[in-house]
Amino acid sequence: MLSRVANSIYWMNRYIERADNYARFISVNFNLALDLPPNVPEQWEPLIVATADHFNFFEHYSEASRENVLHYMTFDIKNPNSIISCLYCARENARTIRESISKEMWEYVNQIYWKVKDKVEGSKNWEISRYQGFLEEIKSGSQLFYGIVDSTITRGEAWHFGQLGKLLERADKTTRFLDVKYFTLLPDVNEIGSPLDLLLWSAVLKSVSAYNMFRQQYKVVNPTHIVEFLILDKNFPRSVVHCLKEAQSSLYDISGTSSDNGFSNPAEKKLSKLLSEVEFTEIDDILNTGLHQYLDNFQIKNNEVGETIFNTYFDLKPVN
Repeated sequence: MLSRVANSIYWMNRYIERADNYARFISVNFNLALDLPPNVPEQWEPLIVATADHFNFFEHYSEASRENVLHYMTFDIKNPNSIISCLYCARENARTIRESISKEMWEYVNQIYWKVKDKVEGSKNWEISRYQGFLEEIKSGSQLFYGIVDSTITRGEAWHFGQLGKLLERADKTTRFLDVKYFTLLPDVNEIGSPLDLLLWSAVLKSVSAYNMFRQQYKVVNPTHIVEFLILDKNFPRSVVHCLKEAQSSLYDISGTSSDNGFSNPAEKKLSKLLSEVEFTEIDDILNTGLHQYLDNFQIKNNEVGETIFNTYFDLKPVN
């Protein structure tokens, strides 16, 4: 497969996953706004801080109000990670490789981009209910896209590069959902462990569609168990360790080697090392390090995996 084609498939899936997760970030704050006590103000700045968009945000906006954050994360083309920007990039990547993906994939990515673009004008005046409906469309749309991929693509190199993009993006965003809780301020230090604090933790679970699966495994909503579930659970599809394990499987399938024999290129080495670190981590290790510090360190290493994949497969130099 041409490196250009592999790169576009990787990023098309990564951008679709990013759009889905941005919709989830915003949805969780809407849900919280309905459940918070009257004396607790809504907080929107934690969303842009946890996603590392706050530097760019404050270049264009003076305050992190609900209206500003909503527009910035959904329809603002000045934000390279906004939903509209992600869908545009996904469409452009799909357009350049139409011959390498299924007809149904291209048609759906093209359709969902134009559907969202047509809503940009006048979106600043939307009511909350309309925003909520829009975000549900994005989340359902991304799931439909992955269903189309699953049922129309041969499990070859194209499939595995798409999986890589989706899974590395998902692992990164799961840690950022946990980070939103870190940056959300409680009214008082005495609120730690209170019903309000547990409400915020429950919102984190709901944002990654993990609430029901978590409650089947743990009977009580406990912050320690939530962190353990979203980072270390090997069976939940959005947990960090599960995403890394599936990504590693796709990476080795691309090269045609086995992880039992070590690694055959720098990308396999980098990803396998990160997976081993997470697999052999226990919840006490995370809490002793500090949750935010652990998540921040993981995000750096996960980004390094992405860079190494680029250098190994996409940035191929011509042979002299």
